[in-house]
Amino acid sequence: MKNRIAILGGGESGVGAAILAQKEGFSVFLSDMGKIKEKYKNVLSNYKIDFEEEKHSTEKILNAELVVKSPGIPDKAPLIIQLKEKGIQVISEIEFAGRYTNAKTICITGSNGKTTTTLLLYHILKNAGLNVGLAGNVGKSFAWQVAEENFDIYVIEISSFQLDGIYECTADNSILMNITPDHLDRYNYNFQNYIDSKFRIIQNQTKNDFFVICADDEVTQNEIKKRNIIPAIISFSLGEPGENSAGVKNEQIVINIHKNQFIMSILDLAVQGKHNTYNSMAAGIASMILEIRNEQLRESLSNFTGVEHRLERFLKVHGIEFINDSKATNVNSTWYALESIGKPIVWIAGGVDKGNDYAMLKGLAKEKVKAIVCLGKDNQKIHDAFKGVVKNIVDASSMDEAVKAAYYLARNGDTVLLSPACASFDLFENYEDRGTQFKQKVRNL
Repeated sequence: MKNRIAILGGGESGVGAAILAQKEGFSVFLSDMGKIKEKYKNVLSNYKIDFEEEKHSTEKILNAELVVKSPGIPDKAPLIIQLKEKGIQVISEIEFAGRYTNAKTICITGSNGKTTTTLLLYHILKNAGLNVGLAGNVGKSFAWQVAEENFDIYVIEISSFQLDGIYECTADNSILMNITPDHLDRYNYNFQNYIDSKFRIIQNQTKNDFFVICADDEVTQNEIKKRNIIPAIISFSLGEPGENSAGVKNEQIVINIHKNQFIMSILDLAVQGKHNTYNSMAAGIASMILEIRNEQLRESLSNFTGVEHRLERFLKVHGIEFINDSKATNVNSTWYALESIGKPIVWIAGGVDKGNDYAMLKGLAKEKVKAIVCLGKDNQKIHDAFKGVVKNIVDASSMDEAVKAAYYLARNGDTVLLSPACASFDLFENYEDRGTQFKQKVRNL
């Protein structure tokens, strides 16, 4: 029998890691401080994997030789500190899975746009007939797929929390969409710590690999000047394209990679708005690196259906359009949402503030927002930020209240936008739960 492994967290990534660990001959113990969902308990039982819920039995965890932890558990949790003091290696599920596969990996991170870019790239590669898996923050657990599937390529959406637990595994191609202040509560309110975390995506790349970045993102550009970057850099921008880069010229995206050129009208892209032009260029670059043919790339970029809970225009009620942007859990995401809407906005915002600075939203709010509905347990910071900028600011303590308030404040031709700029954990399970409740309440109007 191989080493003992403890897995902390019984969600998708933890259960996937447990299955892979068992397949690789480890003695596995899985522990979750909360309740484990029934579907995952059934899987663990079927595989005869030893697990516990609603507690951590430290004696069974501290005698492991390796620990895989859920990205939701912070490094400063007492148990993690104890493990590290004992010299027990604590890694992420992505790192663990990466040790047992030779498949090609394309890893995508960034404060905004990573989910759309990941799903778009997966859509392109799948349509081109490649044997491709979707993993990380979207799709199935990477470890689970490594254990039970046989994909040649994985497209992996990877958060800073997951990157923090990566040491040896590497991306063949990495994409960094942008870096804006987010999750600062997890990084001691030090923005540089968060930037360093994002740059872990290239830590094991070689000169034969690619690093795709946004030339318009100031934080990324400043950081690159400070570092010795080993993989080949390919950039995308809303400016004119150069050699080995993507840009926009005459309302067309132009991608130049290794003497190959791809051109497509912005108006033909399936997902519209500046942020989606960036997402389409990033996915397009990665596709061209993999030598996807132009016709296949054009077809996929024009028929992609978008992402649920991300600027999802889903219903009109009495001439008022309702947009579900529950996935906007930071200020920058909400900036893109406000920027993309041309009609007067009733904006539903709020939740768990992660150290937000709302200053960048004030100009757009003054110009476009007629009312704000604050949805959260503590809305004071939003009131303070927008007092004198937006005339009507009201509070709501449930989604039902928020949707009704927004509906009464809106008129025919207006847009009600749920774009919280905050995490969802005060009133909801997660952003999906928040978005689903929003859509349900709108349908009930």
